Order: sequence, then C-alpha cells, then structure tokens
Amino acid sequence: MSSQSTPASRPDEPRGRDPLLVLVDPAAGRADGESVRIARDVLRGGADTKVALPESPSELDRILSHRGRRRPVVIGSDQAVQRVLQALHRQRDLGADPVGAVPVGPAGSTAACRALGVPAEPVAAARAVLAGAPRKLDLVVDDGGGVVLAELRVVGEHRRGPVSLRSLWAKLAAPEQGTTSDPDGTRLRVEADGRLLADVHEKVRLLAASADGGELVLEITVGGSSRRLRATTLSVAGRGFGYTADGCAVGPVRHRTWTVHPGAWALMLPAG
Repeated sequence: MSSQSTPASRPDEPRGRDPLLVLVDPAAGRADGESVRIARDVLRGGADTKVALPESPSELDRILSHRGRRRPVVIGSDQAVQRVLQALHRQRDLGADPVGAVPVGPAGSTAACRALGVPAEPVAAARAVLAGAPRKLDLVVDDGGGVVLAELRVVGEHRRGPVSLRSLWAKLAAPEQGTTSDPDGTRLRVEADGRLLADVHEKVRLLAASADGGELVLEITVGGSSRRLRATTLSVAGRGFGYTADGCAVGPVRHRTWTVHPGAWALMLPAG
C-alpha cells in the first residue's frame, strides 16, 4: 500500500475511490450467503477492498481502530450496523467517514436501514456505497452504549415483531433479551428533558421515539391520554422493562436514558 497521503474529501464529493473496510456480519453469511457474495463482488469491482468477519465486539473494535483510511461498510442486519456505530462512537471516530450499508437478512431485520434510504437489493446498495452521496443523520445513543438508527419502542406494539436474525455481535453485548408485552401498559417513570410525563403508579400503554431534526419525537400514551412532543433526552425507569431498538430486543433493564446526537454520522445513499 502506498504511503502517500490522500487529501480529505468534502462531504458532497463522490466517495467511490475511497478504500473500503467491508465488515460482514457472520450471521448474514449464514442467512443469505449468495447476497453477501454478490455485494462483496460489486464492492471489490469498484474499490480497493479489505473484507473482515469480526466474531466478537473486541475483534470488531480492533479491526475498526486499525482501518487507516478505509471507509467502513457493513454487510448484514440493522443490528450489525448498530454494533459498528457503537464501536465508532466509543472510539470517538463516528463522524470521521461516512458509513456504507448493504442490508442482508430477513426483511424485519433490515427495515431500519431501508427506512433510512438504503436500497434493499444488494447490487443497488453496493453501488450506492461506491457512487452515492453521504447524508448526515442524527443518532440516538443510550447510557448503556447502545444506539438507535430509526425507532425506539419501549411500550406498545412492536411493529416488526421479534427479529429472527441474531447477530453474534448483539448476542455477546446483550445476553439477556426481552420486551414488554402487557396489553394494559407498564408502570414506568418517564421523563423528557427533565419533565415528568409518567410516574410509577401510572400505566404507560405506548412509548416510542425517533430522531428528527436534531430532536427526539416522542409518542406516549398514559391511561387514555396520548401526547406527542419533542425533546433531546428521554429517561425511563421501572422494576424491569424491555425495549426494542430498530426492532432488536434489549433488556430487561431498570433504567435507561437516551440522548439524540444531531448529525453525528453520515450514511452513503444513492445520489440524488
């Protein structure tokens, strides 16, 4: 590899010539090896590519910290993308390069990436990595080190149901998993930017959040009263509750605080 340095690209410049670090979630290879192979071949055909299959969070950390100028690209589920963003956030390197994603797995396990604009088909997604444009996105980060790409749901119907594709990265990071399922609601203390929205003697029937415009858009139903509001932080406490981050089950936990980080990362999407 040449030791000559390459000038940093502007955010709106084409990124197709950047060398790539392609991180393949081992679970994606087991679920749909053909799609993984196709995406890998397209990426190799358009850029200097190094492929890695990290088997643990520590291995993922090591690979990312030694990537040099290579731009990270994830082949796998929403959980796989979450784990890469978490590692980059821990290393204070999240905004250094735009991240590429090629969704591979059952439809429910890749819905967050598709909702953000990543093509569902592997060839189109790989081409967006090579010739697309980076788009700045907000990131929701919790005090346990987790991230949310699209939707957080603490109480209420989990729209995509249980995720069938379980990334090994996520299993190792969250060995206990479960979600709240009481149809009458869950007794929780809920605060948004320090404002009390529900206390432990009240049953919360719906609590969901997503990032938009540098803020959290919250939906909450307590008893028969529903509210929609904006905040920058959301804190929830209870005797033990589960939640889903982009449909991925986490918990049970007793307390969690989520904070939105405006424009914290960039995702490669189809140009135009």
